[in-house]
Amino acid sequence: MTPETNEPRPAADKFEDDHYPAYTMGRAAEMLGATPGFLRSLDEAKLIEPQRSSGGHRRYSRSQLRLAARVRELVDQGMGLDAACRIVTLEDQLQEAKDLNNQNRPPAADDQPYPPLRGV
Repeated sequence: MTPETNEPRPAADKFEDDHYPAYTMGRAAEMLGATPGFLRSLDEAKLIEPQRSSGGHRRYSRSQLRLAARVRELVDQGMGLDAACRIVTLEDQLQEAKDLNNQNRPPAADDQPYPPLRGV
């Protein structure tokens, strides 16, 4: 559904949507080279909260799978799951802050990073 109109989205829109829960737990685990238990542990750690199908099955989006893949890399390097989840959360928050700063940054002058000081 589109948030503005509460009407179902066209199927073609779902292919481009990073947040559409297209992957079952089994398929997601296969793509990550992980077990379903690993994905459940990310849900329990509140890093990823998958949507549920009408039958109650977990469904994952591509953006969630990217987070899970990053956690998997850190765990494979010997980091604990809680620490890996915290690092990924902080990395995600940092990227959001950088994106927000870039949106709010005034246009840069040609060769002066700051306007000239007056009376100095």
